[in-house]
Amino acid sequence: MEFEPWMLLVFPLFFGMGWWAARLDIKDLLSESTALPESYFQGLNFLLNEQQDKAIEAFIEVVKIDPHTVELHFALGSLFRRRGEVDRALRMHHNLVDRADLDDDKRQQAVFELAQDYLKAGILDRAERLFGELKNTSYAKPALEFLLELFQKEHDWLKAVAIAQQLSAVSGQSYCKQAAFFYCELASDEIAAGNLQGAREHLQQALKDCPASVRATIMLGDMVNAEGGADEAIRLWQGIEAQDAQYLPLVAERLLNAYSSLDREAEGIRVLREYLVKYHSIDLLNVVFDGMLKYDSPASAYQLVRDELERNPTLLGLDKLLEARLLDVPMDRRADIELVKNLVHKRTRNLAMYHCSHCGFKARKFYWHCPACQAWDSYAPRRDEESGKPL
Repeated sequence: MEFEPWMLLVFPLFFGMGWWAARLDIKDLLSESTALPESYFQGLNFLLNEQQDKAIEAFIEVVKIDPHTVELHFALGSLFRRRGEVDRALRMHHNLVDRADLDDDKRQQAVFELAQDYLKAGILDRAERLFGELKNTSYAKPALEFLLELFQKEHDWLKAVAIAQQLSAVSGQSYCKQAAFFYCELASDEIAAGNLQGAREHLQQALKDCPASVRATIMLGDMVNAEGGADEAIRLWQGIEAQDAQYLPLVAERLLNAYSSLDREAEGIRVLREYLVKYHSIDLLNVVFDGMLKYDSPASAYQLVRDELERNPTLLGLDKLLEARLLDVPMDRRADIELVKNLVHKRTRNLAMYHCSHCGFKARKFYWHCPACQAWDSYAPRRDEESGKPL
């Protein structure tokens, strides 16, 4: 493209238009800034200086001067709720819900915030009603998530199941694992009430919705075994290997006891030893060790632990080896071995813990539902040393 003399006239024109547009933007910005109350800028200054209490008071003054500052209402309400000042959050969000000039989106947001206030305040019936009003809105998924939390707090497991199913439909993600846990809770309630048939139906439904539900399999096996069906219980518990083999240690003692009730102890020990070779676990080792002491001999139990320690050297395994060694050591050498064993045992106390992956809570007992943070299925069924967790 060749340069034309007339282009010299175009460049100043474009420059002038840009300058004029910038002047208009600056004028608009200045007019908006002067329209804001001074308290607004004081509040921002307090926030920048991390003086939250003074910032809140300044923003409240802005709201009094200009009641139409909707976004500031929302911000203050949420801040009050986070600080635990639920009464002030409720008043702020109630004022928004009651306003006639709000559009649908803002009204739904106000209802959503108000429902969270009621949940934080423990007024669960009102929170449930408000969250329920949002099921067909853009807030459907978060509202259902809060309802799921609410029904778990109330131990209303049937409603929790229904919400989990709705969440699966709304989010496109599967909540069948959570629903299976709720069915297991329902089964526990039925067992406590003596309704074994109802408990069985809940467990079967859990496995139908979530075939990988190890907890439902364990509970169903317990029920069958209690009714005299040791063979069926063994079949169910051995099926855990296909569901998730890392949970086999949780049923190792159950399996050995079931085999023992059928006078098939040797078969039970053989099965558990095969699991131990494939899936190293200190809990599996403990069960097999105790079984061999009871049904075989101390020498074979000691050899079992020694072989396992060579394959998988751990302090927990060493503690078990010293325990086995004490069974047949001469009396004149027991004191030294007991001293070493006690030292090792003290060292391994913190290693023999289950660990919540969600909040870090540690426990000697395995939990499906963390007692600290209420998370489901957050414990791996392995001790800390086996999982590589730090002390």
